[in-house]
Amino acid sequence: MLQNPKFLQSSTQFVPPTTTSPLNNTHVQEIPTSQSYPALQKCCKFSRREVTIRSNSLLLFLLGFQGLEPFKLSKAKAEENDNVSSPTSTCGSDKSLSKRAFLDISIDGEPVGRIIIALYGNDAPLGATRFGNLVSGSAGISYRRKEFIKIMPGYVQHGGVRSYGVDAELANRTGSNLEAENLVDEWERAKERCPGTKNLAGTVSLIVRDPSRPPPKQKLVARGGKLEIDEEEVKPAPNGTEFIISTKDSPELDDSALVVGKVLEGLEVVERIGKVKTVQENTSSPYFRVAKLIGDKRAVVAERGFNRPYSKVVVKNCGLLE
Repeated sequence: MLQNPKFLQSSTQFVPPTTTSPLNNTHVQEIPTSQSYPALQKCCKFSRREVTIRSNSLLLFLLGFQGLEPFKLSKAKAEENDNVSSPTSTCGSDKSLSKRAFLDISIDGEPVGRIIIALYGNDAPLGATRFGNLVSGSAGISYRRKEFIKIMPGYVQHGGVRSYGVDAELANRTGSNLEAENLVDEWERAKERCPGTKNLAGTVSLIVRDPSRPPPKQKLVARGGKLEIDEEEVKPAPNGTEFIISTKDSPELDDSALVVGKVLEGLEVVERIGKVKTVQENTSSPYFRVAKLIGDKRAVVAERGFNRPYSKVVVKNCGLLE
């Protein structure tokens, strides 16, 4: 228990509070100077134990008061994140479906089933049109007798058609464009409109860009007796015909793929493709790292073969459904 302090007389006097109203009270209380501190020390005696207890209590009170603010901020931030992430489900599930396409798949010549895909003709008109033309063959070329070239734990990738050689000649006859510039613009609009993961399980998307693609190299070329700077493409850009079918949510594909539809039937066929044995990835090998570092073309060729299926997975037949 604290003892009642005994006030001693000193050179500084404390003025007792007056009973006048607050409106008429213009008196300012005097603050004791340094000369009055010894008097306070004499009249107010506290043990070390009492000072420690009261200091700790005050510290805990301040910490508890300040600790509520971060909790409130974190709770508000979590609610904000929930509100931001909520449009992801609506962007992925409430899209209107237009045409339906089918892919008949065979593994090593053995038919394994049909995949039926619904296209997002209103949300991704350019991408859905490109996929529909390649499935139906109206582009002069189609996915028929083309292979799946990559099998990953979360998706399977089809090789599409080539933008050179016979495929390019057939496409030029019908006036089809195998460039992906317009598809990249549509991918950018879709990214701004629907934040969050877009390549969900069961979605079908076209590869329209390569985020890991290095910039073109500059080199000196002699033309007409003058030296000019020319740019050489290190790695070809995607032509917008390779497509991916996701078996799991794959947010890593959002930076390169434009979602154009979803699987309605035959997801078990896609899962069976995903179980095909593939070439083991060997990027951790020190020999591969050195070869990649010095720019050895054999490392580039080997890297293209990683995750490629040993079996021949082919689109035996494809088209649009009425």
